[in-house]
Amino acid sequence: MKIVLTPLDFSNVSDSVLKGAINLARAIEGRLVLFHVIQPPVITSEYGAVLSNVREIVAVNEQTSLKELKRHQKKLEATGLKVSIAQATGGPVAHILEQAKKSRASYIVMGSHGHTALYDLLAGSTATGVIKRAPCPVVIMPPVKKKKKKSKK
Repeated sequence: MKIVLTPLDFSNVSDSVLKGAINLARAIEGRLVLFHVIQPPVITSEYGAVLSNVREIVAVNEQTSLKELKRHQKKLEATGLKVSIAQATGGPVAHILEQAKKSRASYIVMGSHGHTALYDLLAGSTATGVIKRAPCPVVIMPPVKKKKKKSKK
């Protein structure tokens, strides 16, 4: 069976990523693997969170992530899709690539936040990192465009 790995970050682009992944999974009669990577907080100064707080923060994020993944799984399985869930903690690029190999993904469907080239150069882009080293085709869903408000005259 073909597998569509779908990394979700639960941002505003996640809904369009999920829709694209669902459409692809249905088209190829495949199964979805919903995946979330919890990123530990970055401590940049001595005034940052103490190490014990970091563990608590990560634990809460893991629980919250798991609830959200299970909610999506239940909703999608009710429509007849085969769905499994997974999560990891750490750097997103490495974990997405690892999960793609582990689940033998046929495709990865993920989002792009539409940052500027300068941002991607300085901070890096998860999508770019995955595309460069993915073991399968990667489908990038574009960022959600904000609707312009119509002015009242």
